[in-house]
Amino acid sequence: MEKTPGEAEKFLKIRLRALRKKAGLTQEEYAELAKFSYKYYQGIERGQWTNLRLRTLERLARGYGLALHELFSPRMPRPKVQIKTGKRSK
Repeated sequence: MEKTPGEAEKFLKIRLRALRKKAGLTQEEYAELAKFSYKYYQGIERGQWTNLRLRTLERLARGYGLALHELFSPRMPRPKVQIKTGKRSK
């Protein structure tokens, strides 16, 4: 089943928050890890920023050590970052 634009944006903000919490990171820690400004990332997670570029989506996924398709997978991926350190796990 295909997601409408509004559903996809809602899915993304829920997925990002869940991944961040699963990794044990604050918004600030994740923003630093993924090389986003804290305020910009905060806006993405709140759903304030919509219609994100592919490059931005790739950076969001890479920040968790994921491929882009894993970010949107129906199954919740496991972030590949260490809790509270922001370093990638082995």
